Amino acid sequence: MREILLEEIDSTNSYAKLNIDNLEDKTVIHALKQTSGRGRLNRTWVDLGIGNLFLSLVLKPSEQFSEVYTNLTQYLSVCLCKVLESYGIESQIKWPNDVLINGKKIAGILSESVIQGGNFKGIILGVGVNLNAKQSEINLIPDKIATSLNIETGNDIDINSFREKLLDEFFSNYDKFLSEGFEMIKHDYISRNCFIGKELNIKVFDRIESGLAQSVNDRGELILEKEDRDLTLTIGDIL
Repeated sequence: MREILLEEIDSTNSYAKLNIDNLEDKTVIHALKQTSGRGRLNRTWVDLGIGNLFLSLVLKPSEQFSEVYTNLTQYLSVCLCKVLESYGIESQIKWPNDVLINGKKIAGILSESVIQGGNFKGIILGVGVNLNAKQSEINLIPDKIATSLNIETGNDIDINSFREKLLDEFFSNYDKFLSEGFEMIKHDYISRNCFIGKELNIKVFDRIESGLAQSVNDRGELILEKEDRDLTLTIGDIL
């Protein structure tokens, strides 16, 4: 594992995509400040400044894309929950990969597959975690009720210690996860869920699907019970 530390960058994911040909498998890109971070569905990840985690992992597990790669964000969400819990904090997962504390978002995860000229180059797995922020800064985040780890614990968070804990947790079972897939983390994932058994409205591209969140299957997909049928969702955003 190679780590690259940047003082300031627009987006660690963008940097990784631009330089992917020259970056080794399992390269970690960490920025002290990120000015144009992105979340899922083209959302902007609000910059809370130095002291918060802006990280991208460059992963090159094979020369061909595999279906299990789509579950890497869910694997990372479980890893992140375990690290947060080491600080005495109870965490939750909102399908597919949002990490919450007491219903408030603390982290965003974004996976991007890089394909150039028909060739699969790798996966960029980005994560932003609110570690050190003032409540007044958190209140500026649009659309989402959010929090940060220092607010929840009452203590300043050492970003280097948190980063190393997260990387250790991620890479300790990464190869096993690629072999076994979502089923390896299914229990850990579902035990932390905050959506099963609830009536949900889910944005899927340009439409809204409504129904009862029945379960998550062995591929990490959400089974939504509608009036006339069960709908299997691979992607979406719980509103």
